Amino acid sequence: MTHDPGYKLQRRVAGYHDIRMDGITDLVCRAKGASVFDIGCNRGLVSFEMANNGATVCHGCDKFEEGIRTARELFADLRTVESKFEVVDLTGGGDAVTAAFGDRKYDIVLMLATYHKLKRVMPHTQLCALIRHFGDRTKRYFAWRGTSEKIAENEEEKINLDANLIPMGFRRIHTSYISEELGMAAIWKRA
Repeated sequence: MTHDPGYKLQRRVAGYHDIRMDGITDLVCRAKGASVFDIGCNRGLVSFEMANNGATVCHGCDKFEEGIRTARELFADLRTVESKFEVVDLTGGGDAVTAAFGDRKYDIVLMLATYHKLKRVMPHTQLCALIRHFGDRTKRYFAWRGTSEKIAENEEEKINLDANLIPMGFRRIHTSYISEELGMAAIWKRA
């Protein structure tokens, strides 16, 4: 595999692998036999944690091509897990996701530290449509994590997610402020 000669290794996430689920670890306990979709999966480490706890399907997307390559390599030897990691530009909306993954639905959908990046580059109405698209793909749990630096912004994102997910038959069952390093997290469950 050839790499971009201008690429430089960089830190792309807050925290370390072992604390990325801080505040939403209950989902790890529910991974056994589950299908997981990781929106903005970066290098696939959260999906890998879910696979190590029994998830049988781990799919993920990110526009970070090097990260997707790493995720594919990470999962190459996990023969009991169906994995698929694709480069997807989410500003293309639900159509971009469907082009890469079809109409598949997942038990657990993760959107960890991704929403705040999308709202910088997408109009609010398009972002809401994308959230509803992911809500349609969610069979059981939808999880979100904000960003640690902007507490008021996190609250606004949580309210926007409520406004999109609750009318679709979800209810927010968990909100966590425990991780000062990683920020607020919440889980919605399909009723």
